[in-house]
Amino acid sequence: MKHFALLVVFSLCACALFAQQTATEGTFLRPIPRNYEVKKAFEIESLVPMFLTGGYHFAVCYRINKFRLRVSVINGGTYNAEPAGLTNNSANFKRYYRTSPGFFFGYNLWKNLELYTFLELHTFGIEQKSTGIQKNTRSNDYGGGLSYQFFIGRYFYIQPGVHLYVRKDKTVNFSEVAYQIPNMDLAPVIRLGVRLWKKY
Repeated sequence: MKHFALLVVFSLCACALFAQQTATEGTFLRPIPRNYEVKKAFEIESLVPMFLTGGYHFAVCYRINKFRLRVSVINGGTYNAEPAGLTNNSANFKRYYRTSPGFFFGYNLWKNLELYTFLELHTFGIEQKSTGIQKNTRSNDYGGGLSYQFFIGRYFYIQPGVHLYVRKDKTVNFSEVAYQIPNMDLAPVIRLGVRLWKKY
């Protein structure tokens, strides 16, 4: 009976300690303080699908309270961006992301929900499907995005979102045919990231 009583006492003590630790540190998926309560943070992330098409994407991010600055570089490889065009997209051409920088400025609206604006200095490779001829054209794309950081513990996160790109008229001539770039793109995005440093 003594042994059973001691076992019960030790079990209650262990539960109390665990409950106290959980109350102060939270859990792996819901840590305390919450990830969105960070005051400063340095993060790196990548639009991973670009690697699946032979390209790449890297970004470095710095957070100050609810504001977030991000600088990125993208190369889409064989990814065809033409179907993302909301207006005047063409079934006769493909549009590839060549190596291009981007600059983003965001604000956390609620928890890890981020609204941001951006400027991307894109170079597009335009390919005429019937001939395989490719020509490059520059386009300064601006617009906005909405995404949410889903953290896995303290360091890793998945950030799905959607981007709206807006650009001026641009025409590329292919002998007797002219390609006109869509003035607007709507594209889903998914980034994987790591928070390397933080301060609460």
